[in-house]
Amino acid sequence: MQLERVFEVECTRETAAEALASDGILVELFPETETRVVERRGDRRTVESHYQLLGKAGVATFHFDTAPNGDLHFQKVCDGRVWKELTGSVLLEASGNHTTIILELEGRTKALVPELAIRQPLQEQIEQMSEALRQKLGRAG
Repeated sequence: MQLERVFEVECTRETAAEALASDGILVELFPETETRVVERRGDRRTVESHYQLLGKAGVATFHFDTAPNGDLHFQKVCDGRVWKELTGSVLLEASGNHTTIILELEGRTKALVPELAIRQPLQEQIEQMSEALRQKLGRAG
């Protein structure tokens, strides 16, 4: 399953890349949960997001890697319950004083979890992430 959101923000690519390199923006990508950076190692930051789902508490762990060009790539540490694999990226494309943001999520669920059941929560997640990036980086025109 693949999802993508593309939008423009009113800042240069360099400004957007600098913002993606900050811990604060990673926390803001998960606005409805208690989220914190738990480890930094080189260009990798590990984030834990505490959530409630169907009355049960859980922790989702993500590794965020900053590419030399400022793009951000991430992957969920899959615990075997729902996701076999979940990865994503925030790609930056310069457009004068604006930057085009391409937010991508791609995942494969475990065999007993139908993708149709998880599509809506994943769509909600990419919308929350898009909105957080828009707010942090500014809306284009």
